[in-house]
Amino acid sequence: MCLDFYKGKSVLITGHTGFKGSWMCKALINAGADVTGYALAAPTEPSLFEMCGLASKMNSVEGDIRDLVHLLKVFDEVKPEIVIHMAAQPIVRDSYKDPVYTYETNVMGTVNICEAVRRTPSVRSFVNVTTDKVYFNKEWQWGYRENEELNGFDPYSNSKSCSELVTSSYKNSFFTDDYYQANYGIDAPAVSTCRAGNVIGGGDFANDRIIPDCIRAVSAGQEIVVRNPYSTRPYEHVLEPVMVYLMVAEAQYKDKSYASSYNVGPNDSDCWTTGELVQLFCDKWNAAVAGTSLGSASWVNKHDGGPHEANFLKLDCSKLKSTFGWQPRWNVEITMEKIVEWSVAYLNGEDVTAVMDKQIAEFLK
Repeated sequence: MCLDFYKGKSVLITGHTGFKGSWMCKALINAGADVTGYALAAPTEPSLFEMCGLASKMNSVEGDIRDLVHLLKVFDEVKPEIVIHMAAQPIVRDSYKDPVYTYETNVMGTVNICEAVRRTPSVRSFVNVTTDKVYFNKEWQWGYRENEELNGFDPYSNSKSCSELVTSSYKNSFFTDDYYQANYGIDAPAVSTCRAGNVIGGGDFANDRIIPDCIRAVSAGQEIVVRNPYSTRPYEHVLEPVMVYLMVAEAQYKDKSYASSYNVGPNDSDCWTTGELVQLFCDKWNAAVAGTSLGSASWVNKHDGGPHEANFLKLDCSKLKSTFGWQPRWNVEITMEKIVEWSVAYLNGEDVTAVMDKQIAEFLK
């Protein structure tokens, strides 16, 4: 894959201070894009966004996606050509603790970004990032396709299902050539949604995610606590969906026939149980730190009987593969090696930005 298309392009990303947003900003900055981010302050401490000094290399705007007035002001000033919406309350368990905030952010946030796009004729390509959890989960053994029922169980998953429906309504009601010709004298922008599986990679410091829990445990010399080792998820390196979002945004910018909804996930062989994933982390970690001052890794099963989460969830990515000739680049074993590489550099006080640049270059190669 090549990101030459983005050189000089005006790209606005919501949620840019988060884990996935930081990797996307880094890739776009490296590609020479004119990047604007709109998000709350970095959601974790430490923060990948801050440790990479990304705010000094782009137009970083602190704002709440629920604030339509502020969002419209930024759109009017920047006049973006491409918009990628990733701002969200992204944690399942947090959605049980604060469902109102989750729905406000994930549903009305989507309404606001769609409205900002509608009022900004410079936008030619818009991608709304949701989740694999938008589907009504029947716990079956095959992957969900893009035409399956959207009805997430918990407030996070359900709010993302609603985000899909909001985007669909705006596409039908406003993002049509008839509407845009009548109001702006141009054709409508291309609009897609992308539904990604469980994303892992170096620099994730979020609460209640398995890889950050692993890093926190080993750095503190503690066992890794796994609350549900038998749940199966499609795990993929953060660069997999980030590059797909950019691929879709570019393709539909050039040809609106590519605008659609796409699942983004690994091959079936990379649907792992949480216990298997943590054991893989321990194996890769212990091999990497042998003979160094960093401690070894081990884990313990401590199911805590928490709120409902799906036990089995898998995506069918045939549509993405057949449409773009796309294939995942890094399997889970390679992904874990990249995570360990980044994390060892971080804990040793080395230059993690250089590690990110190296991994982005390796991925694009």
